[in-house]
Amino acid sequence: MRAQFLISAARPEQFPGEHGPEYAFLGRSNVGKSSLLNSLLDARTLARTSASPGCTRMINFYEAGDGLRLVDLPGYGYAAGPVDDKRRWKSLIDAYLKKRATLRLCLLLLDARRGWMEKDLELKRWLEFHRRRYLVIATKFDKLRTGEERRRGLSAIREQMQEGEPVPFSALTGQGVSEIWQAIRNT
Repeated sequence: MRAQFLISAARPEQFPGEHGPEYAFLGRSNVGKSSLLNSLLDARTLARTSASPGCTRMINFYEAGDGLRLVDLPGYGYAAGPVDDKRRWKSLIDAYLKKRATLRLCLLLLDARRGWMEKDLELKRWLEFHRRRYLVIATKFDKLRTGEERRRGLSAIREQMQEGEPVPFSALTGQGVSEIWQAIRNT
């Protein structure tokens, strides 16, 4: 798939015009949002990844063909930086999630090894309150070594879901990529 970076927005007025469907990547810092985006776009370095949490500090828009946009949001939870910067990131994210008419689906990423954490549950409740559709993705699934660990990890995630199934994803093996594209295309 031919994909290209569009813009990094530090303020809502920098968001590109709303011309096609958008799919937002949400989750804790270092959960694998940029890695998932790169896997979906079959581009190893389009979205910047790092072992250090908090690298994405603006909202990054990518054109994925046919007017479809993938949107990489800053992570929540741990991120190095001044408190004022963290407040600005939260305001930026809120502005995006509340006002984008073209936002079709939020991809809510959870680390399969850790499951739901309080900030994840807060975001889930926020999305439900604002009637934003979301798909739960269990990242770093390859790090669960045994079948039993994988079953327990998915079961713990499923317990907090009202409907649907979490999609296991591994940036290392590509597991889950086709299922995620299918969910995107079906919205």
